[in-house]
Amino acid sequence: MITAVKAFTLAFALAVYGAPLVAQTPARPLLVEGRKTVYQRVLTRPDAPRYTATNGAPAAIYPAFQPLYVYAAEPGWYQVGRSISSGPEGWVKADSVVEWKQNIVAAFTNPAGRQRQVLFDTEARLRAIMEDKTLPEMQQQILGQVLAGSVSAETGVVAAEPPVFVNIVDRLYLMPILDFVQDLHPLNYEENLLMKVASVPLREETAATPAKADSFDVGIVFVFDTTSSMEPYISRTQAAVEQVVRDMAGTGIGERVNFGVVAFRDNNAVAPGLEYRTRTLLPLQRRSDQTPVLATIRAATRVASVDSPGFNEDSLAGVEDAVDLTDWNGGGDPFDARIVILITDAGPKEINDPNARSQIGAKELQRAAQDKGVAIMTLHLKTPVPGEAQHAYAAREYRDLSRFNNDTFYYGIENGSPEAFESTVHRLVTAMTDVIREARSETPVLPAAQKGPELVNLGLAMRLAWLGRTQGTEAPDVIEGWVSEKAIEDPAKLAIEPRLLVTKNEMATMADLLAQLLTLGEQARGAEDAASFFTQVRDVVARMAQNPDRLVNTDSNTLGGALEFLEDLPYESQLMLTTEERWAQSAMNRRQILDGMRQKLVQYRKWLLNPDVWTPLFDGAPDGEYVFAMPFDVLP
Repeated sequence: MITAVKAFTLAFALAVYGAPLVAQTPARPLLVEGRKTVYQRVLTRPDAPRYTATNGAPAAIYPAFQPLYVYAAEPGWYQVGRSISSGPEGWVKADSVVEWKQNIVAAFTNPAGRQRQVLFDTEARLRAIMEDKTLPEMQQQILGQVLAGSVSAETGVVAAEPPVFVNIVDRLYLMPILDFVQDLHPLNYEENLLMKVASVPLREETAATPAKADSFDVGIVFVFDTTSSMEPYISRTQAAVEQVVRDMAGTGIGERVNFGVVAFRDNNAVAPGLEYRTRTLLPLQRRSDQTPVLATIRAATRVASVDSPGFNEDSLAGVEDAVDLTDWNGGGDPFDARIVILITDAGPKEINDPNARSQIGAKELQRAAQDKGVAIMTLHLKTPVPGEAQHAYAAREYRDLSRFNNDTFYYGIENGSPEAFESTVHRLVTAMTDVIREARSETPVLPAAQKGPELVNLGLAMRLAWLGRTQGTEAPDVIEGWVSEKAIEDPAKLAIEPRLLVTKNEMATMADLLAQLLTLGEQARGAEDAASFFTQVRDVVARMAQNPDRLVNTDSNTLGGALEFLEDLPYESQLMLTTEERWAQSAMNRRQILDGMRQKLVQYRKWLLNPDVWTPLFDGAPDGEYVFAMPFDVLP
């Protein structure tokens, strides 16, 4: 029996009740054995013919690794279709397709700070090099052969990671994971995946345009806390930026660094004297004269004259606006390096704080920013009073917010030292101007030792992403091979990130279910309500299942069991682990479960409304079957 991923074909809507039932398609794909809502799928090999019948002539040729649903099976043949809304469209020979055990794809991370990874023809070959005592020497030898274009067949290498970064969100490529083994990395004995992947570009691209080093530029958006305690630090920022602008004046990079300014305070509906919650003081634009930037930062020293409701401020609202509302595409000419610098002396509001604008969490916001190529840096002023007890909480949240690839860009300023703060601002902004200098093969202002490894890696990551965009680089073409999730030479570095390839309909279903669970969960928090709560959950799922296009499993003992596509993934779903017994264990546990669902629901709804993240897998694909490579860490 073919094992395949799960595909949901649900009407694209976020409301359960009152939705009209859709007539059931006469033919439905075959179910995976042991599943009630998961369809069998296969991937085509290169040049796989499609036949009108098992005894007929070829009618068309499928592109390589086209995902297909299986509607029927005969010895040596499968009846297939690209869409479950339009039914079967022909037959393929069994040897012209491969089974797709999970609806998951692999995505390369930015290779800055680690070696290029290579794909081996067998799992045994991959294990052999990872466990070899001479790994560093062997890896360098293989990479040297890759660069020279003369890889020895004895190595078992079938392909190499692109030398620059290919962002799977900007340029979807299909690198389906055909098989995987959960194991321990031999260098640190921590969890690791060994994955058999296949790859081919989604579509043919036009000829690449050579990257021009003198076109590389940086966009930096400051996000200022403009509450009353921040006045001296805003003026210090202005002084540091002014010094950098002076240093760039008259140089080739003077017009290649541009700034924007966003300010945040708190809930002005509760404290009207705050005037605003967030405000874009200066949009990020390309400017030949930086005077408006300095004037805006100087004007931002006009801080709030009234206190906020509570010590924590709505910093995540300010960062969210900087990430989402900034025109990082520069009117069609994208900024090549994209930086948000948050400056605050307070922690972010918790998602269940009634004065928080958004219920998105630090981790979800960080993920959304990274997928846009935006790195968030946080300068956290750990002032002595008030709020000393909040510093540990704030540091933890801002570290989650300020990750980019494998590094963290959180800078805690002890005792809120104005001098240390100004020095840090100057170092960060100068390091970003050095990214331009290095792209132009000029001497950087700051030596690597003064920047620190994280800023060196960030600069390289931004340049590799820029080269990937401008050169039109794709994933390796039409190969199958084994690769390690963690870098083989450094398990601290994530090299290949598994993602779930979801349709818009599937994500709408996840959002729909989470919304219903949240409503019920908020009404039944007590342990004594656990049994009735789960009964209500089953009733909701049963009503959803009445619509034949809402593929939900009505027979489950966990909160997430209705979504069978979460089962058998190399990922532990919070909802799949939540049984009636676990729900009843403690109020804190229930609160964490609900907060986690709320954060993810906010992000799902943002993705559903953003057409830029969705891609059709074939011409004429229904809107609800457009796909998105969804990171595991934001699954429910």
